Amino acid sequence: MVLRTARSLAEEIGLRAVTADAGAALRLLAAAGSARAVVEIGTGTGVSGIWLLRGMRPDGVLTTIDVENEHQRMARRIFAEAGFAASRTRIITGRALDVLPRLADSVYDMVFVDGDSAEIGAIVDAALRLLRPGGILAVNGALAGGRIGDPAARDAETVTIREVVKAIREADEWVPALLPAGDGLLAAVRR
Repeated sequence: MVLRTARSLAEEIGLRAVTADAGAALRLLAAAGSARAVVEIGTGTGVSGIWLLRGMRPDGVLTTIDVENEHQRMARRIFAEAGFAASRTRIITGRALDVLPRLADSVYDMVFVDGDSAEIGAIVDAALRLLRPGGILAVNGALAGGRIGDPAARDAETVTIREVVKAIREADEWVPALLPAGDGLLAAVRR
């Protein structure tokens, strides 16, 4: 019920929340990694945050970053309605690339990216620093609305996502997989 409310709020303000299958994949990844410390880029109305918190350890803390204070106000309410104590979330208002440098190195179990596609490359670079070995990176929208496989698609978002996917696949630091959940979920484990 609370996810339905969060999705409705997202639709009202023009946000695309993660789909149920992408959410289930996030919950699975958080649980598989026994995640205790997770960073989420793009709080939205709390849909993905709920999925992540449901997969995390009971003592885990979700650090969620968004530029929109109003979105975070809604998410804070949704997290409480879902039964999560306020101590389970650390909500930071700001631009991800301004906030991430202030977070500690190699202590996070998972980083979920669902933000501005123009910043994904730099955020993935920051995730490599933030994640402990064995930590999980998940990037939403990796199929670029179905355009990723179309060589004729040359819009800025698709090109950026292609470059990020290629860089992660070719990097020795990552063990990646592209999951066909929602708009595509690029998952990678940090070596």
